Amino acid sequence: LEKDLGQSLFVRKGPRIELTAEGTILFDMSLPLVEGLETLPENFEEKCSHSVIGNLKIAAVEAIILYILPDIIKRYTDTFPDIHIKLTNCAAALGVEKVRNGEVDFAIGSTLNVPEDVVYLPIYSFEPVLIMPIGHPLATNKQISMQDISQYGLILSPQHMSTWQIVDSVFKQYNVDYKVTLEAGGWEVLKKYVENGLGISIVTDICLSGKEKLDCVPLTKYFPKRTYGLFLRKGKVLSPAAREFIQCMDPEAMAQFSAENNR
Repeated sequence: LEKDLGQSLFVRKGPRIELTAEGTILFDMSLPLVEGLETLPENFEEKCSHSVIGNLKIAAVEAIILYILPDIIKRYTDTFPDIHIKLTNCAAALGVEKVRNGEVDFAIGSTLNVPEDVVYLPIYSFEPVLIMPIGHPLATNKQISMQDISQYGLILSPQHMSTWQIVDSVFKQYNVDYKVTLEAGGWEVLKKYVENGLGISIVTDICLSGKEKLDCVPLTKYFPKRTYGLFLRKGKVLSPAAREFIQCMDPEAMAQFSAENNR
């Protein structure tokens, strides 16, 4: 390649090699071509038989897997029964890394930081709420403050999750101390422990069906809305299976990603 292109593509450091600036340019240019070859059989079959086949790998946060994807996957598999779906439950940050490494077709979640080589397309928006056992003193407080919340022990998801980071940043913004009495993973776990009177929690209403034995108070005055969306690597050549799934989720997202890749 170096001889044919007349450029130095690698820096050789003993047993290791690294890409030069020119090597990085070639890598970025060739990756979509390589991925296009990898998805050629599925694309060819789609054109010939007008059917979608193959595999679909999705990484998603638990909230999306529990509350959003079931209905979408049902519609999708009813239309494309020959697609094999592999669904991985992981934090948004890990999902983004899987997207960057090519381990999954795309990821779905919410995150605070998006790498430069990844496109984030927000699709869903949910309100922050304070949940508490029925009859809790804060349930009737119409002017609830951060100071009011700080008087009670919080049940939060683990510290590495974005929810904890958001809660921590808002309390610091208002210069209010808070205490976490229980750290537990998963919205369903949090709701169960709050129902049992072990504390209160701050969640987004994506996880609320209205059937829980909880009192809820909106916190949009203090906390930002939470968006969930798609993470795709820039320049990614999507398989027919991935394209149709995104189309099923949100046709506008598919159009937006196509526009990003055509820039």
